[in-house]
Amino acid sequence: MNSLHHLFLTALFLSSNVFAADWPTWGGDATRNMVSLETGLDFDFEPGEMNDDESVKMETTKNIKWVAKLGSQAYGNVTIANGRVFAGTNNESPRDDGKKGDRGVVMCFNEKSGDLEWQLVIPKLGAGKVSDWEYIGVCSSPAIEGNRVYVVTNKCEVVCLDIEGFKNGNDGPFMDEVNYVKPKGTQDKLNEKFDADIIWMYDMRDQLGVFPHNVTSSSPLIIGDTIFVATSNGVDWSHTNIPSPLSPSWVALDKNSGELIGEDGSGASAGALHAAWSSLTYGKIKGEEILIWGGTDGYCYGYLNKTQKDEDGYDLFQPKWKVDCNELSYRKDKEGKKIPYATPPGPSELIGTPVLYEDKVYCAIGQDPEHGDGVGRLSCIDASSGKVLWKYTDVGRTISTASVHEGLVYIAEYAGIIHCLDAETGKLYWTHDSFSRIWGSTLVADDKVLLGNEDGDLLIIDHGKEKPKVKTVNMGAPVYSSPVVANKTLYVATQTHLYAIGK
Repeated sequence: MNSLHHLFLTALFLSSNVFAADWPTWGGDATRNMVSLETGLDFDFEPGEMNDDESVKMETTKNIKWVAKLGSQAYGNVTIANGRVFAGTNNESPRDDGKKGDRGVVMCFNEKSGDLEWQLVIPKLGAGKVSDWEYIGVCSSPAIEGNRVYVVTNKCEVVCLDIEGFKNGNDGPFMDEVNYVKPKGTQDKLNEKFDADIIWMYDMRDQLGVFPHNVTSSSPLIIGDTIFVATSNGVDWSHTNIPSPLSPSWVALDKNSGELIGEDGSGASAGALHAAWSSLTYGKIKGEEILIWGGTDGYCYGYLNKTQKDEDGYDLFQPKWKVDCNELSYRKDKEGKKIPYATPPGPSELIGTPVLYEDKVYCAIGQDPEHGDGVGRLSCIDASSGKVLWKYTDVGRTISTASVHEGLVYIAEYAGIIHCLDAETGKLYWTHDSFSRIWGSTLVADDKVLLGNEDGDLLIIDHGKEKPKVKTVNMGAPVYSSPVVANKTLYVATQTHLYAIGK
């Protein structure tokens, strides 16, 4: 009996650890589908109370492994790999007394202890709200591969970092970290204990002439030796003028050197409604390598993963297909007159990342939350042909990425409503109103749908077709980023703190 019991426990232990895995990129992998296959997670937790210095009283928490203080705003979604946890934030809780003031920051924490190992501190562009909004910080999710970390900064740069920081020396070819960390007019010094070791850097403003609108937001996609990033190229403060209509909306770089490999050939920048913020998605469909991107012009694009030279000698990724994700009635009224952008009935771009699931693309349109509510649409597209398989218009604007699991698709809209639909047909099964604005994306994990909102509630929703039971845990501050799971731990970043949740 004892031996049988031991075998049962061993089998249970092994099965419960089969799906423990890192979460090294936004969306978990190249499909960008916000689903974790890990099981045995513990959703019975308490985030605890705050001390006067904004640290958490750990004795008041339950099932919290560690809590790390972030800045005052945190939009960059968490990624985890190789024993490190990365989060984008601002510098309003400076970890280095030698670097104060408004900066973008990417923090690297030890996965087990939550201790800060190093940070990338990024000066501001100095352009104000038009290209580098004050105190927003870093909005992108780092991508991790081996001993390299790839980040899109608030200065519209792509940087490759050493995951070890300066512990193993200053690796190159970029060797000018001491000047990089100095905003104009300061005497900041390099702190090799806490500063990041930059391997290479690609400045998209300088090299491509792009004009990032408000913020630079893109989470890198790594395929083979290539890294794909959106440029955030868009309109100026007037929302009508496009300063750089010929600059690309996204580019491909060599991940080892940072050299330019190719550019988006769609021409979407010339029709930009706002900014090229959506990240790229990848999959192999019917023997073809397909790249998918949600356009700043309101179209979803599919590309073959190869370049073609145009008549001027540029290496371009040309679209295989494009789909207008707006209804015609969003773009023009009954008289055929153009409906103005940023009005409730007007057209929207794609900000959430397209998701690839069983050779289908799921994507929804939306606008900067600053523009308020408006009409939306969730589209299901054949990833090979670009044919629209179904569309769902009873959803408002969203900046969220969908989750698709076991034939169900979940999407949250900015107004605070979560929708559950049939992934094959688009049939609606249920909606749930959280009564608070939603910026982040749903995550399906261990038979639950997890999502944060502006009120600071983490929603824990039953996965399935039936009207679900919903549990809420208030995290004490707004949750604008998306929850993720890695190695049996649930990570939830509020605007001010990062919680590692688990026994």
